Amino acid sequence: MTASSDIVRIFGVAKNLVEEAGKLITEAIWKDKKVSTKSSAVDFVTESDQRVEKFIISSISKEFPDHKFIAEESTDQELKLLDYPTWIIDPIDGTMNFVHGNPLVCISIGFYVNKEAEFGIIYNPVLKELYTALKGKGAYLNGQPIAASGRTEINKALICFEGGSSRDPEKMRCVIENFTTLYPKVHGFRSYGTAAISMSMLARGSVDAYFEFGPHIWDMAAGSLIIREAGGVVIDPSGGPLDLMSRQFLCASSTELALELSKNLKLYKQQRDDE
Repeated sequence: MTASSDIVRIFGVAKNLVEEAGKLITEAIWKDKKVSTKSSAVDFVTESDQRVEKFIISSISKEFPDHKFIAEESTDQELKLLDYPTWIIDPIDGTMNFVHGNPLVCISIGFYVNKEAEFGIIYNPVLKELYTALKGKGAYLNGQPIAASGRTEINKALICFEGGSSRDPEKMRCVIENFTTLYPKVHGFRSYGTAAISMSMLARGSVDAYFEFGPHIWDMAAGSLIIREAGGVVIDPSGGPLDLMSRQFLCASSTELALELSKNLKLYKQQRDDE
């Protein structure tokens, strides 16, 4: 059992850590980088991804030696989210942006106990934007309250849309079909190249909905709580409840908009994170 006072203290440690880790990103973003690939020719990892993750995990382990981790660059086996206090970490969300010197990059950390989110932190160190949420306490950007737009009508909605790094032909057909279906029905599309920042944009009311097929648990662990604390909703694209291991989600500024979008989406199933 983790007491609420302990959660607040852990949250404070986490905020300090992401700000320190962010310096590793700002020092490297406009320099030459050593880039490797993972699942596809456009699924990148850099030395900075690994350095940031190592710094965060080693720092947390010193402070909280019994805590567990699910982290993008050190995960090479089937994932399991258990009841233990668990940090779910994406050290650099938006690695493609980082490689190109695009400032839309961030560190994303979700802290879970008994499989439930206790807090989420998304930090863009280049733009100095810190999104935070403690369960039941609202969502904040640099300490100021933020809220989703509350938009309900699909024909007035600005939609965040990502293709992802997969080049599987079926996945690409699904992406194109969803774009073609929604394009005449919505106000417009935006693409930020990072799931965590896209979710943050929804939480602050700058876009009205966002869906994606292919992200991992570390892409949505923090953002899903921040959106809910900002008054938005996060569900499965099929219309059911969110499953963090499913590698798909749909978030929106209102339940009405989420369900309307769900009716219009072609679904794409792929291997889960826990398989």
